[in-house]
Amino acid sequence: MINIYEIRRYGKAALLLTAAAMVAVFLYISNGLVNDLSTQERERMEIWADATKQIVNLGATDEPSAVDFDFLLGIIERNTTIPVLLTDDDGNILQYRNFDLPDKSAEGDIVDSDVNMAFLKDKLKQLSASPNVIHIVIAPQTMQHLYYEDSTLLKRLSYYPYVQLLVMLAFIAVVYFAVLSTKKAEQNKVWVGLSKETAHQLGTPISSLMAWMELLADMGVDPETVSEMNKDVNRLSMIASRFSKIGSRPKMEFCDVNLIVSAAASYMSTRISPRISLTVSLYAEPLNVSACPPLFEWVMENLIKNAVDAIGGSGSISVSCFADDAMAVVEVSDSGKGIPRKNFKNVFNPGFTTKSRGWGLGLTLAKRIIEQYHKGAIFVKDSTIGRGTTFRIQLPLISQPLDSDKC
Repeated sequence: MINIYEIRRYGKAALLLTAAAMVAVFLYISNGLVNDLSTQERERMEIWADATKQIVNLGATDEPSAVDFDFLLGIIERNTTIPVLLTDDDGNILQYRNFDLPDKSAEGDIVDSDVNMAFLKDKLKQLSASPNVIHIVIAPQTMQHLYYEDSTLLKRLSYYPYVQLLVMLAFIAVVYFAVLSTKKAEQNKVWVGLSKETAHQLGTPISSLMAWMELLADMGVDPETVSEMNKDVNRLSMIASRFSKIGSRPKMEFCDVNLIVSAAASYMSTRISPRISLTVSLYAEPLNVSACPPLFEWVMENLIKNAVDAIGGSGSISVSCFADDAMAVVEVSDSGKGIPRKNFKNVFNPGFTTKSRGWGLGLTLAKRIIEQYHKGAIFVKDSTIGRGTTFRIQLPLISQPLDSDKC
């Protein structure tokens, strides 16, 4: 039989790898666009630097061309997006453009504003450590240095892929949890409907069997045989009652876990192979919890039945109760075939089973009963292939009844 949970596990891995590949391609393309824009800005700054050099050379001539001067000045003035600083060899700021200065009243006059001068010197210090610098040879012994920042557009574009990635991941997460919640709600409806229908279908034959039990006693059938049969009929009635409780809030009672575990183990001890030993170790003090005894007994019987199936022939099952901090703990250990670590969580999934005729619903319902109704936890504590498995149940201890009768 195809294991749907193995397929789903590999499907998740394939989905993650596909998503990672798509993200990598997306970031690669975005990074390429950023690099192209950065190269274009570098070229614009080189043109700006060349225009600055030409203006200085025109100023040194006796009769500079007005046309050339206006053209070169236009190149410089058309830069309205890239912040630039022009300095000499001594680090003195000769010119600046497109910086958002803190002192707006200076109107671009850095000499009259100490605040702006401090701001620009700090910018110069930052830009000196970056590769965004162009050295301009004005004359053999004279150089100027053009420092520039990335434009606002380039900065936004460099951040945009990561912002879009976060938005995309958030959207995927919302959709995933929405689908997961819908799936769980649908599963709950299926389990509730199945449980209630099972209880309904069992009701008629159980009532009939109870009537036949009375007739058997009147017909002179061995009383001991009738008594044992009556126990099983009553057990069927309790099972039907348990199924009817699935989906509706059961009545929680102030109970000692020791008593519930002892009752479940006592019932199962007479219905398992004599080649399998069942030992029970109860806690010396009461382990008082808020519980629904019929449903909790169901969980215990299910764990013991699973342990019997795991053993197969002969072996041992041990059930122990103890306290751990503020929790009542029940552990069911067997000497069976064990569970692979990758299936520690899968065993609680609907339909997961290693038995040829199993439905894979027992542990699913057990998990629902423990976690949703009893506010506890059930999990595989430990398992070794060929040596056995230990299931653990944890329920919060309480000191007094919570508006309920003592069981």
